[in-house]
Parts: sequence; structure tokens; C-alpha cells
Amino acid sequence: MDTAEHARRRDILMRHVGEDGIAVLAAAPERPRNRDVHHPYRQDSDFLYLSGFDEPDAVAVLVPGRAQGEFILFSRERDPLRETWEGRTIGQAAAVEDYGADDAFPIDDIDDILPGLMEGRDKVYCAMGADADFDQRLIGWVNALRARARAGVKAPLEYVSLEHVLHEMRLIKSKAEVARMRESARITAAAHARLLGVVRPGMMEYEVEAELLYDFRRHNGGPAYPIIAGGGANACVLHYIANQAALQDGDLLLVDAGIELDGYAADITRTLPVNGRFSGEQRAIYELVLDAQHAALTEVRPGQHWNAAHEAATRVLVEGMVELDLLRGEVDELIESGDYRRFFMHRTGHWLGMDVHDVGDYKVDGHWRELEPGMALTVEPGLYIPPGSPVDERWHGIGVRIEDNCVITRDGHDNLTAAAPKAIDDIEAAMVGS
Repeated sequence: MDTAEHARRRDILMRHVGEDGIAVLAAAPERPRNRDVHHPYRQDSDFLYLSGFDEPDAVAVLVPGRAQGEFILFSRERDPLRETWEGRTIGQAAAVEDYGADDAFPIDDIDDILPGLMEGRDKVYCAMGADADFDQRLIGWVNALRARARAGVKAPLEYVSLEHVLHEMRLIKSKAEVARMRESARITAAAHARLLGVVRPGMMEYEVEAELLYDFRRHNGGPAYPIIAGGGANACVLHYIANQAALQDGDLLLVDAGIELDGYAADITRTLPVNGRFSGEQRAIYELVLDAQHAALTEVRPGQHWNAAHEAATRVLVEGMVELDLLRGEVDELIESGDYRRFFMHRTGHWLGMDVHDVGDYKVDGHWRELEPGMALTVEPGLYIPPGSPVDERWHGIGVRIEDNCVITRDGHDNLTAAAPKAIDDIEAAMVGS
């Protein structure tokens, strides 16, 4: 993402903050893994959205109307000794030249400089509660100003949630963001398609995971979330990430995986027959889930409310489960009672973007929000019949989920992940042909 895109976002946010406010946002801290080793660093999505700056120990400050410059960035100083061990630090000069900061200061100077930037402002826009340690520092800076009130110092009187405004901004993707998401989707769809020529009985679930990681890393990305590769009954565990079992001839394999590329996530689920052929029962469940997804996708369009896709998918699934004798009763009553949740216990989708479960409210003033162009979401119905379920044993251990990524357009939606095969004939042809 270029600096102009980040500057545009900051300008929009500063119009909301106004010249009586100041916005202060901290970078994500490093997380220790053990002793002197850290987990791979992932920047806070809000911080990345506004700055593109991908280092810890940084604070972004927006001061609308400040004559000397409105975007101030505190970050690590260049340090030859640390750079010997950890690589190049961005530093203050590059923060200005490459990231568009109007002023850049060492993070060690923040206690001396930031309170002065807050002085005279009525409100501090911040992500209170996201980082308890930073919250205390922020409160300390404000309290230090308030302690000087008798000397005529005007301190902020109010803390305001930054997320409310910022997350509404992030909910509507720009053209540049959609382009990044399209590329993430393309790589992920190709990785899922390649699995059709790789999966076979006896393969380990972690080998499936390794195949996906290979595709993600060779495109300079990584997994947007822990990869799910669940064979047989493991596919009925919604967030199964152990990936330790062998794939059995005659079972299904549920694969839920997506790349994070340049800060944007994809999220695809496909369900495959391990031996390349669906059994009669597997085919029946799979076709039912696919029909439910098709019904949901028809509701993914501007002006339709968020829950319409879920309602459409749920009705198709319940009707199908009654026909297959997995449920008994009247369809409307089963939907009303929620009895179907034994086999379909999650929603049909979620927002997608910089986070795989991206930010944004699903309801506004108590009502499901209407879809608008630029919103990005998943569509992912499923059915899960674990062993021990009170149905005929021939259904036991079948778990199916089918998930695509869509962006709302002016006249419908764009399915970014349609290239990942999901029709039974396409899946079987690719697997048998391999």
C-alpha cells in the first residue's frame, strides 16, 4: 500500500477527530516465545491501516490542525549494535521519507514530547483497553497535564474510542485494498486447487498443512490463521488445528486455510474425498451444503441485510436435513427452535479484511446492517455430524464446509475465490486425474 493511501485514511480519520481532539495509537508489542526469542511479529491492524509502519515500539499521533504537521511518529532509533543482531531499523529519517510522517521522534523521547502535543486538546481518541500497559502511560500523560491546571495548562477532559470511527472506515474497502485481497484470494485458491493433485489415503494432516504453507511462503505470505486440515471425524471439530492424524481411505478432508499477504487475509474452506470419490452419503451432505451456499450467495448484494445470507442457507440446510431424516419436524419450527444447531452451529459468514474475522458492527441500532459496495465477507455454510450423533451411523463422521470470499459491488458481489474448485464433478475429475 503506498503512502498516499495511508495519508488518505489519516485525513478521513482526522476529520472525525476534529481540531479539538488528538488521536494516539500504539503499535502492537512484541510477544516473547521463550527466553530471548519472540513470536513472529504482527503489527496491530489499526496501526498498520493508518501508517503502514511495521515495527514494534512505535506510537502514531494525529494532531488535526497542527501547523508544524499533523502526523507524528515515535519509533526506535537506528542502533548499529541491535541491527547487527536483528537487522535494519526504520529510524526517524525513513519514517518521514518513506512513511509520510510530518515529524518523527525517538520512542524514548515520547514522555517529553507527547504531553505537549495533547495540551490544549479536549479529547483523546485512543484504543483504550487494547494494551493495559500503554493505557496506563496514556492516562499518566493526561494526568500530568491536569496537575498543571493552576498554571493555565489545558488538559484533555475526555477519552473517546478510536475504534468506533476507525473500524467503520476499515469496513469499506478501497480499490487498493480490494486489489490486495484479490491477490490473497488468487494465491489461496491456487493452493487449494493444487491440493486436489496431492491428497491421498495415508497422508498425514500435517502434510496437507505443509503443502499450503509452502504455497503461502513462496509468495512471501503466511497463514492468516492456524490452518485446519481435518480428516474424517476431525472435520466435525470447527477449529481443529492439531493436524496430527492420518487420512483414511473413504473419509472426507476439510481444509480451511488462507494466506495473509501484505496485511490482507483470504479465508477459503474446501472439503475433499481423501480417495478422490465421494460416497453416497458424503455426496448427499456435500450437495446440500453447496446448495445452501448458492442460496446464501444470491443474498450477498447491496441493500440486502447482513443476516439474509444466513437465513437463506439455514432454510436450505434444514429442508435438506429433514429430507435426509437427520432432523424430524416442520421446517419453520426447527428453524425457530434452533434444533438444527446440533449439525450447523455457526454463522454463515463474517467480515474479512486485514483481520480474518475483520472489524465492523453486524448490527446498527439493533438492526442487521445493510450491505454496501466495498464490504468484504465470507460465505461458509456447513454441516457436521460427529460420531455419537443421534442419527443413522452411516452419516457419522461426515463434516463439510464450503467457504468463499466476496466483495460487495454496485450490482451484486465479486466472488474472489471462485477459482478454487467446489463442484463435485470438478473435484473428482481433478483428484482421479492426478
